[in-house]
Amino acid sequence: MDSLRRRNPEAALTSLEAAAASARGGFGCQFSTSEEFEMALITERRAQGRYDQRRTRWPAIMFIGCALMVAGTVLLFR
Repeated sequence: MDSLRRRNPEAALTSLEAAAASARGGFGCQFSTSEEFEMALITERRAQGRYDQRRTRWPAIMFIGCALMVAGTVLLFR
């Protein structure tokens, strides 16, 4: 590699500049603010269906079950 630099320093410099430009291009971001990023993220997740309001009956079932247990305990010790 060292002998290649001695033979053609212009080509080595051009190659190095091209590699640096390529590396800088990898750090670019398509969002200018964090708010834009978060809005795009939320929009994408909504499209995937992650924020669906799934109605579960577990809280109501657990409340009824606990109420029946309390009523049973009160009737048992009365």
